[in-house]
Amino acid sequence: MGFINNAKANEATRTAAQAYTEGRQILTYKIIESSSSSRNTGLMPGVGEQIEAIESQGWTLTNLTAAEGKAFTGDRTALICLFRRN
Repeated sequence: MGFINNAKANEATRTAAQAYTEGRQILTYKIIESSSSSRNTGLMPGVGEQIEAIESQGWTLTNLTAAEGKAFTGDRTALICLFRRN
């Protein structure tokens, strides 16, 4: 995992831990894939790492939806993830 993906996973961990500490029951989190080749079938770099980071803080991914959009320079997939407390 590269520097940017590590930073994204670390931020996901921090956000998830804070929400859990605050007693929230639902966490909605937007993940934008790292790769700019979103039109190809294959691995979405950094996405799994961010989901795992959030789940490691006591959350369970219950729903996910995807949308194409522009992120900085090019088309990328944005995932809207709904997590619930374990």
